[in-house]
Amino acid sequence: MDDRKLRILAAVVDAYVTTGEPVGSKTIAALPDINVSSATIRNDMAVLEQLGLLEQPHTSAGRIPTFQGYKLYIEKCMPGMKLPEEERERLDQMFADDSVLTEDVLIQSATTALAEITKCAAVAVNAMPQFSVISKVEVIPTGKRLYVILLITSAGNIKNKACRLEFDLNEEQLSFITAFLTEHLHGVSLSDLSPEMFDQLVTAMGAYMATLSPLVQGLYELSRDMMRQELTVNGTRNLLTCQELKTQDIVEFMEHQDVIMPLLNDTFSGIHVMFSEDAKRENPQQTFVIGNSSMIVGQYQKDGKAAGRLGLIGPMRLNYAKVIPYLEYFTEKISNLISEKEDDDT
Repeated sequence: MDDRKLRILAAVVDAYVTTGEPVGSKTIAALPDINVSSATIRNDMAVLEQLGLLEQPHTSAGRIPTFQGYKLYIEKCMPGMKLPEEERERLDQMFADDSVLTEDVLIQSATTALAEITKCAAVAVNAMPQFSVISKVEVIPTGKRLYVILLITSAGNIKNKACRLEFDLNEEQLSFITAFLTEHLHGVSLSDLSPEMFDQLVTAMGAYMATLSPLVQGLYELSRDMMRQELTVNGTRNLLTCQELKTQDIVEFMEHQDVIMPLLNDTFSGIHVMFSEDAKRENPQQTFVIGNSSMIVGQYQKDGKAAGRLGLIGPMRLNYAKVIPYLEYFTEKISNLISEKEDDDT
């Protein structure tokens, strides 16, 4: 793949993204940075087609990029772009009063804004929490026979659950359950909290079993809630206006949005672009559902550790050089804000 073929591939992608029409050799030859004849361009385009980077949708028509062509374009040809400073300042105004924004609200705001700006669907999911370990368990009395179970993990996740008992606990019982849970659960991975483990905990409580076992059951339910990933999707209506995507595929995606979870959980760094056809070929069980689509995903972090993924779903024919800088901005902004909040809370 020489430099000239890469420039011709880039020219085809740029022209097709702009017009939506197959691109012919004459169109490429008219460009100022392509200083070769139409015949040479046709030969190079034929080679690019043989390599699976271009295809000809109709006989005698020009060429359009395949998903493999888009991949090579993004990796080798796409110009690096940054958001203009005035655009960053405009977006910064969204987060001006970040003191009142929780992490959930930040994610909701980011996906809403991304969908509106890019005219794609925006998605977000929190990081898989199975590697987190329990750092604190506490039982707090809050009313007559009412207790709140507080669970905090090493990743900084905090959840609580109200639990009603048949009796009020005395100081001895309250001290016992707090010490017991701390002894048996502190440092334990969330992924290790199985029903069998909690059954063993109840048995180990001995004489306290009948009175305190509802708290252990409540703690198990709380740990299951904490293991559950939360998927946020905004802007699916944008996909319905895209003529290159099938309405039936979009409706199916809207009904089964969690099918993209395995793709969002893949391990990667930086900005990652995936294509529906590529995913279907590599793993038929892991597809976007929406044919002829692409998904661009970036990672946001909390104190340098993966906290979740933020992404865009759109047609394969997409101006990647334009939309990727927006995704980079929002992942960076969310990372900074949630890390600052973590520092403030501690």
